[in-house]
Amino acid sequence: MRSLVTIQKVKAVSPIPDSDFIELAHIMGWQCVVKKGEFKEGDLGVFYEVDSFLPLDERYEFIRASSYRESAYNGIGFRIRTMRMRGQISQGLFLPLEQFPELAGCAEGGDVTEKLNVKKWYIPETASSGGTIIGNHPYGIPPSDEIRIQSALELLDQLKGKPFYITTKMDGTSGIVYYIDGKIGCCSRNKEIKDEETALYWMPVYKHGLKEKLAKLGKNIVLTGEICGPGIQRNRLRLEDTEWYVFDVKDQDAGLYLSYDDAVALCSELGLQTVPLEERGDTFDYDLAALLEKAKGKYPSGLDKEGIVVRNTIAPKAISFKVLNNDALLKEKD
Repeated sequence: MRSLVTIQKVKAVSPIPDSDFIELAHIMGWQCVVKKGEFKEGDLGVFYEVDSFLPLDERYEFIRASSYRESAYNGIGFRIRTMRMRGQISQGLFLPLEQFPELAGCAEGGDVTEKLNVKKWYIPETASSGGTIIGNHPYGIPPSDEIRIQSALELLDQLKGKPFYITTKMDGTSGIVYYIDGKIGCCSRNKEIKDEETALYWMPVYKHGLKEKLAKLGKNIVLTGEICGPGIQRNRLRLEDTEWYVFDVKDQDAGLYLSYDDAVALCSELGLQTVPLEERGDTFDYDLAALLEKAKGKYPSGLDKEGIVVRNTIAPKAISFKVLNNDALLKEKD
């Protein structure tokens, strides 16, 4: 489960030009607009990440005008998203810890998502039929989700000076294909899907003949990729047909992800596309500001791309994070 709400310390407070009422609080790699004078460096507060969905509560009423949502999919509450205020990007919500007596005793870094009854805001991933859910992921098959770099700045130091590669984050829905002990199966991000040729999450298998190819390969592997195309998310790629772009290959017996080169080679053998490679190098030396700039840009369609994913090149995959395109986030309306 993603830690949507945590106790965090203010790293710095900076002014917003021509504003008498608000300023910026810097938390981890994020910045949030807060009331002027509400925080000083070193203060602890409650930090709600982007995509948090807050319950109705008097303490959140001040954000009703910008954040209140009624959704058949999510319910009623307040959605936290990337916004621009007085020319400054604000990503998240940061409130004084003393407003939450129920969090007494919680230390810096503590996950309080469940204590505050906060959920993740979900946009239904596809307008077409994903398929029939038959259960959760089989044991040992991980969900696909990358951490945002602003929540894990220590990864920049861990990757510094090491071989790396950067791929485009595709606009779609995560689709998993596994072959384990002679059985092939497909999953969405969190659920296993029944074998039906019309099911979206089984598209990679039937389109690419993976039942035969994986049986011939005879290896216990898990392939994870992004299913993109018409009716899926916003189809920013403007694809005319559904496609699957692989970004992870896991050797299930070894419990390890393949190196970049080995994963690309295996996908080529299976006739599968991988996510587009944007950059590869021997010595990682990006800071947060440079990565945020790198994450901007367009798909070949001319529409804003979602961002990038950065990883170490050599197996096993130990360092991996996403950097989202703020230009695209600011345009979100849902």
